[in-house]
Amino acid sequence: MRHDFRHGYVERVVDDQIETLLPHLPALLLDGPKAVGKTRTAEQRAATTWYLHRPAVAQVVAADPELAMRAPAPVLFDEYQRVEHLWDEVKHLVDRDPTPGRVLLTGSEPPHGAHSGAGRIPSVRMRPLTLPERGVCAATVSLRGLLDGDTRIGGSSPLRLQDYVDLILQSGLPGLQHLSGVPLATQLDGYIERIIDRDLPEAGLKVRRPATLKAWMAAYAAAVATPTAWEKIRDAATPGQGNKPAKTTTLPFIDTLTQLRILDELPAWSTGRSHLNRLTQAPKHHLADPALAARLVGVTRASLLQGAGSTFTPNDGTYLGQLFESLATMSVRVFAGPPGAEVSHLRLEGGRHEVDLIVERGDDRAIVAFEVKLAAGVADKDVDHLRWLREKLGDRLVDAVVLTTGEHAYRRPDGIAVVPLALLGP
Repeated sequence: MRHDFRHGYVERVVDDQIETLLPHLPALLLDGPKAVGKTRTAEQRAATTWYLHRPAVAQVVAADPELAMRAPAPVLFDEYQRVEHLWDEVKHLVDRDPTPGRVLLTGSEPPHGAHSGAGRIPSVRMRPLTLPERGVCAATVSLRGLLDGDTRIGGSSPLRLQDYVDLILQSGLPGLQHLSGVPLATQLDGYIERIIDRDLPEAGLKVRRPATLKAWMAAYAAAVATPTAWEKIRDAATPGQGNKPAKTTTLPFIDTLTQLRILDELPAWSTGRSHLNRLTQAPKHHLADPALAARLVGVTRASLLQGAGSTFTPNDGTYLGQLFESLATMSVRVFAGPPGAEVSHLRLEGGRHEVDLIVERGDDRAIVAFEVKLAAGVADKDVDHLRWLREKLGDRLVDAVVLTTGEHAYRRPDGIAVVPLALLGP
């Protein structure tokens, strides 16, 4: 049954992380893009809340931050970045008194010039809703279980390809789950316009030509789930221009969009093992939500189902395949949070071997590898890269999985699991 996020709180995967960390840490930052649910999630733990988007409240906190922090704990500072130096004040509080569970912050990363807070204010990343969080299907395969060596694979998904298309286009922002059609499109367009007209200027970036910035965002959206080089993205964003901008010219808004968590690049996996040399260091491009990418590119349900191609990879699958991989990537990153795992991708120079997602747990370095296929079935050639990686890593690779749009979860005779994306959970 689909969850209704307008009435009451619906538990998120990130809640497990917060419940684990908050009793042991004096301060914690919930970090993520606008409208992802940071405030609603933080409110579930807060005894005192300061809503700093309200000018009068921000003025009170700015006048005496220490007094505000002495309120009943946990004290939540919502959109903390709206009060200058509040980040530094919290850091100083933690230095003086490391009593756990004191402060919750929501917002973006520390503003330029602030102390990093490293070792004092850890952050928990929040991303849009995964499919199990939306209530579309009950997960039957646990990422934590895979990392722990649980070999049981099973379950059936009611979703088909067209359902995944609908879920991609709907977005995973909680406040949009009840919308469809023109109202949904209007809200997504408004979200994008707000980024350009309000969020970027508030973050200190002067936007002289909004249409130019939107063209750059659309170029990144077309490159979603690919390691497309900056030069190609630049050419797509500035067609017909003779004098192309230098990288230094575009870095400020790329950095700001990253700080606002609108760009959410997936880093390349790195390892010191000599038999896995020639690994590329290029990240894969992703936006905060695949729906934003689809809206910026201008694709529709019909065009995606008809195989509309991508700007950058016309010979390497469809744009729907890229969006499906982006949805899978976002989901796996959410599920990797509670077990303390990092997610990256693997690609050898020249693309001779590549694996879409590498999940590596921090404490024991256990690895689960994922390939993402926009298909209901899996052929032998679809697992070639996973088998290659298994040969290279040996027992360190505790499992290998192909995520699909199919109906059933099962394990192939070669040991590789096949799991519909809707059945994967934390």
